[in-house]
Amino acid sequence: MNFKIILILSISHICIDLTGTALPALMPFLKEPLKLSYTAVGTVIMLSNLTSSIIQPCFGYISDRMEVKWLLPVSVLLTYAGFSFTGLAPSYLVLLILVITNGIGVAVFHPEGFKIMHYFTGSRKATGMSFFQVAGNAGLALGPLLITYAIKFANLSGTLLFLTMGLPILGLLLLFLKELTLPFKPEMSTVQEKTVGSFSMDGSSKWSSMSLLIIAVTMRSWAHMGLITFVPFYYINVLKGDPLTAGRLVFIFLVGGVVGTIVGAIIADRIGHKYYVCLSMILSVPLLFLFLQVSGIWVFLLLFLIGLVLISSFTVTVVMGQTLLRDRLGMASGLMLGFSIGMGGVGAGVLGIVADTWGILTVFNLITYMPAIGFIPTLMISYPHHK
Repeated sequence: MNFKIILILSISHICIDLTGTALPALMPFLKEPLKLSYTAVGTVIMLSNLTSSIIQPCFGYISDRMEVKWLLPVSVLLTYAGFSFTGLAPSYLVLLILVITNGIGVAVFHPEGFKIMHYFTGSRKATGMSFFQVAGNAGLALGPLLITYAIKFANLSGTLLFLTMGLPILGLLLLFLKELTLPFKPEMSTVQEKTVGSFSMDGSSKWSSMSLLIIAVTMRSWAHMGLITFVPFYYINVLKGDPLTAGRLVFIFLVGGVVGTIVGAIIADRIGHKYYVCLSMILSVPLLFLFLQVSGIWVFLLLFLIGLVLISSFTVTVVMGQTLLRDRLGMASGLMLGFSIGMGGVGAGVLGIVADTWGILTVFNLITYMPAIGFIPTLMISYPHHK
């Protein structure tokens, strides 16, 4: 492994991804000043995920076809130019424009970052990729916490404090830009050949399996984004908690995801990627049911465990996608990270309508069944048992 590249990309991943979860934690503070309904809140999250995720395959396609050296610095510039001014948005329209700008920056970063990481992770792809992904999960976990304290320190203008992270990471990527650019257009390496072994599929079969994988990941993303978006409102409106603590609740959920990413990748490389994804999906269901029955400190504990189990398969599904489309790594990364998570953003928008119509509890009852639905297509995927 090239630990220097891994470290630089991982630090960048932290700074990029923390804006994604800082936005949902910011929404309760923007709801009253901008007079937003739950549908409007869901729409903001939906547009954020659509722009940060759905278009990722497009940038993955560009990355596969040509060498574009400036993708990573541009991604940081767009990400922080969009997010840092959201707290100052004078209207809902301006807020949407800033959110879209931020989302495009996130979309530019991920396919290129995961593609570069693929060639420096050795034979244990899930374990190696987990170092990069756990940095992203750490950023996701830190986002709600940082935005909560930024607002406490400087009210809504506290979003400007995020520039103190964006500008240094932009300088870091520019400084090491040459080393972060792949010096060749690599074919399948010896390590990769050993990884996939004799596993091969024709075009229609691999795209069929890829479609099933996308459906499964989409259902996981619906549950994931639904929890991130509506747990603060559940805690405030149903459990009668305060907004600052609600932001910490999202932090706990995502910290569980950080732990789960490392543990899950190690287990998946040992028992098989497909089997582990199935296990993660099915174990999430009873935890979600139990979450709706508890209060007090148990809310934090259960949400930590849900994050640990549900998010733990994230890196594993990226590796599965890259194995199925091993000749189109950028496209595979874009589909797994982008399209599937973008569909999770659509789910957040739909769940916002459900919340306005039938209430927050109905939203959480729906979320409970989503991993079980995702379990079914996962079973149908053609995939090698080991690595």
